[in-house]
Amino acid sequence: MSDPVVLSVNVGRVKEQVFTVLGRSAIDKRPLSGPVRSTPLGLIGDEVGDVKHHGGPDQAVYAYAREELDWWSAELGGEIRDGEFAENLTTLGLDVDAAELGERWRIGTTLLEVASVRIPCNDFKGWMGRNGHPTKAWVRRFAERGRPGAYLRVLETGVLQQGDAVDVVRRPGHGVTVATMFAALTTRRELLPELLVVEGLVEEARLAAEAYAGADTGARK
Repeated sequence: MSDPVVLSVNVGRVKEQVFTVLGRSAIDKRPLSGPVRSTPLGLIGDEVGDVKHHGGPDQAVYAYAREELDWWSAELGGEIRDGEFAENLTTLGLDVDAAELGERWRIGTTLLEVASVRIPCNDFKGWMGRNGHPTKAWVRRFAERGRPGAYLRVLETGVLQQGDAVDVVRRPGHGVTVATMFAALTTRRELLPELLVVEGLVEEARLAAEAYAGADTGARK
């Protein structure tokens, strides 16, 4: 695998979207050329339509691998452009889903930390249909693939841009990856207790893992 780089930096403004529950969304991300400044809540120029379920410090930046977009392009029989999965960073040469929770990436002058995963929803299904892709059982198919991409925290604000290297500067070593977290929250709930070793685990996952671990302990008494 080649040295990992940012192939594309993508942002989107909130627009009316009839296929969404709220009737608006910023899911339509488009590539930018030139430097983009990061903030604790994401990239300058990027917006969030559904602030109840998206955005915030634990979902500031969304990264997805170009290799996975290529896999889905072949699977769906149509080209998928950079940013089409609503990712802010389209990476190349980086297995995003094998990244450990708490892993840190230096991109440009920005320091990012892997924090959470994208859970597919019906708005995502509607967006796929809007772009001409087949949508039958889309949420299930995406979940079964088990490679959701990573939500990142911005630990140090700065500037990043297309072509920047992705330098993995810290890997915790606990082995709990993006793919592990996604499976635990969707298709393999028995993995939930494994998430509790992660320092700074996002609240939603921590509560789910604690509840599962508590129920399992109670059942074995």
